Amino acid sequence: MANKITKQSYEEKLLVRGKKAKGFYEHRKVFFVISLAIILIGIVCNFIFGTTLDIQFSGGSMIKYSYTGKLNDKELKTLVQNKTPDDVVTFSDSQDLVNNKNILTVQFSGTDTISTDLQKSITTSIQEKFPDNNFKLEQSSSVDATMGFSFLLKCIAAVALAGVLMVLYVTIRFKKIGGLSAGVFGLVALFHDLAIIYFFYVIFRMPIDSSFMAVALMLLGYSLNDTVVVYDRVREERKNLGYKADIKDIFNVASTKVMRRTIITSITTIAAVTTVYVTAIFFNLDSVKAFALPMIVGLVSGCYSSLCIAGPLWVSWKKRSKEEK
Repeated sequence: MANKITKQSYEEKLLVRGKKAKGFYEHRKVFFVISLAIILIGIVCNFIFGTTLDIQFSGGSMIKYSYTGKLNDKELKTLVQNKTPDDVVTFSDSQDLVNNKNILTVQFSGTDTISTDLQKSITTSIQEKFPDNNFKLEQSSSVDATMGFSFLLKCIAAVALAGVLMVLYVTIRFKKIGGLSAGVFGLVALFHDLAIIYFFYVIFRMPIDSSFMAVALMLLGYSLNDTVVVYDRVREERKNLGYKADIKDIFNVASTKVMRRTIITSITTIAAVTTVYVTAIFFNLDSVKAFALPMIVGLVSGCYSSLCIAGPLWVSWKKRSKEEK
């Protein structure tokens, strides 16, 4: 009788709001396949399109013009390319809705900066070729290739350091539930999110720049917060269900209880970032758009990876370790 009551009591504790907990662990293969499929598509696109580095990292020069009306992009690109021995890396258009004009950004590769005479020559040629479009030079800048590469290494080092500190933090805080393994798989989830963001840049032909690194560091903190919330709930449910309870049951109950909170928090944050993105479109703030749009994708990925990647991987590891013992 005692065993029957204990079993019944245990099954009642597995209920969340009177319903059976979501089977996050049982559906792990579906989650893994979805992530692997997205990453595989990204890898294929990376081979097809390649990775475009902004002049902040690769070195080169950038000229920005404002103009009105419509352009023949092929003629314009040919005209600009014939004026310089350097390759035109990117050739992008955007709109300034406030001032009712278009913005043309031309980015060049190369180790040498564009001289003032060459800038004047390119500007004069464009104005003569397209007199009805009212071309006007808005901005020009150059970055040395050595400085750009050094900046890229520093950004990568910052992301790597943040990842290491995250593992140490989770290891210490969640020592009672196997902190090191929890930290490692939390780091796997972070790499998953970074991969999604990277392939987003590749697929939409966005140059890797300082905005990418800013998004990466922001997501490290955001995704870590979601993962810590899940692990913290796992620790509490382990006390509630007992230390002999199946780890997958503990995780499913814990994830189901934090799922609503995680989704609502993510939706609220995404709504705020979306508002920033729409505002950036209206006022033609390119740097803000380059940050906000990938951030939205990263927020979705971070919410998904905390519940569907880090946790199931950690549970699989714990169950395998227990079986080996």
